[in-house]
Amino acid sequence: MTILSPGELTLDHIRAILAPAGVERVELAPACRPAIRASADIVARAAASEQAHYGVNTGFGKLATQRIARDDLALLQLRLLRSHAVGVGEPLPDRVVRLMLVMKALSLARAHSGVREEVIDGLLALHNAGVLPVVPSQGSVGASGDLAPLAHLCLPLVGEGEVVYGGERMPASHGLERAGLRPLQLAPKEGLALINGTQVSTALALDALVAADRLFESAVITGALTLDAARGSDGPFDPRIHAVRGQPGQIDCAAAYRALLVGSEIRKSHLDEDDRVQDPYCLRCQPQVMGACLDQMRYATEVLVREANAVTDNPLVFADPGSGPGQAADALVSGGNFHAEPVALACDALAVCIAEIGAISERRVAMLVDTVVSRLPPFLTPDPGLNSGFMIVHVTAAALASENKSLAHPASVDSLPTSANQEDHVSMATFAARRLQQMLRNTAHIVGIELLAAAQGIEFLRPLKSAPALEDVLRLVRSVSPAMMADRSLARDMEAVHHLVAAGDIGHAIEASIPPLAALRLGMARA
Repeated sequence: MTILSPGELTLDHIRAILAPAGVERVELAPACRPAIRASADIVARAAASEQAHYGVNTGFGKLATQRIARDDLALLQLRLLRSHAVGVGEPLPDRVVRLMLVMKALSLARAHSGVREEVIDGLLALHNAGVLPVVPSQGSVGASGDLAPLAHLCLPLVGEGEVVYGGERMPASHGLERAGLRPLQLAPKEGLALINGTQVSTALALDALVAADRLFESAVITGALTLDAARGSDGPFDPRIHAVRGQPGQIDCAAAYRALLVGSEIRKSHLDEDDRVQDPYCLRCQPQVMGACLDQMRYATEVLVREANAVTDNPLVFADPGSGPGQAADALVSGGNFHAEPVALACDALAVCIAEIGAISERRVAMLVDTVVSRLPPFLTPDPGLNSGFMIVHVTAAALASENKSLAHPASVDSLPTSANQEDHVSMATFAARRLQQMLRNTAHIVGIELLAAAQGIEFLRPLKSAPALEDVLRLVRSVSPAMMADRSLARDMEAVHHLVAAGDIGHAIEASIPPLAALRLGMARA
């Protein structure tokens, strides 16, 4: 069982929840419960008063001026969930839904949303029982929060909507019954608190961030192997070069490249005989390019982990600990924390990083197949002409890199007004996050192609060996893809290596022997 305190969710917690097995049970730290009860009491008193309180006894959005009768306040919240559950598209993955449930529960448990303990416990009960709401992936503009997908996420709390339970999709009422759970009846403001937040866009962004972390490490290792295959110089990784610039990601990446290349027989063999003064940028500038990406990914990590712990609904409840119950200092304050601009901008930064990782990887593939630059056989085949070798494999990499350029266009620069112009600027954060998965798949394929090409290049330099750590990587590659000395379809090889890259198996194979790789992991303290 994992006990979590509101506001203290870490990247390690997030990684665990997103892992295939997930986290078996999540429970709230007991210390947060008195504040939750106090917050809910403030809303209950507001609902009993004659004063208008947005979302408690009024309509929503442009209908905020409409007063709701006291007898209809519970029905108001139920109808809010029903009316907003209008998403479309493929359902979100189970791992993302799990994270959404935990993040929404922890956000509400910060005690600024005015919901009862039962609502928070109900969200965690869905997670813990494996009753996962079916949440369509499209339909949010990222303000006022992720309304439509969060409505789908939370409808099962009241016994409506759909869930997946035991691998079977079914009405939520059936799933709750099978899991031994009971539907809730919502109190004032609770429906609004459930759907008004950034948990969908943030969960999607964090899911992409964790995958980008694995991809980045694989790309650095693959770039080092390509350097050896092309008989490039490790001089550009000299620590003095990077120290005088002072960019932390660049410094860390250069250290990783140096460590990866230690002990390479290939490097030693051409130290005194290479007449090339400088390598192409795709080899020489790897620390600069990848280090800049790492710095941006670290920035995104800070933003997204903050957002995972944030209170992002509206209005918010603030209790004055120095006042007595019901005094004016206890307040419901309307604001705009539901606006997901921080998430959108972080996702746009991630998109550019993912595209750049793929772009420089594609350039290295192009370099390897060009015999003039690489000094390897044309298209990495020993019998060019009869064989095309890696000619069209590179074309696939180029196609994917080009596709990423379009996908990397910032989503946050677009905005369409909604709710009859009441909600007149939106973030598009949910699309900004959702599009990252396609970019990650594209880039993992590109890096996988580079890995195959680099391994093929090393074949022409045998019996010399690369660095010990890189030889371990080569053995892993050769376990799924033998060297290609005569043309065959590489489609299955490419898919197998893509899986090694995307799953992080490339890094897992050697990271224990290369300590500087640890500094590249997001959420880790710098060495």
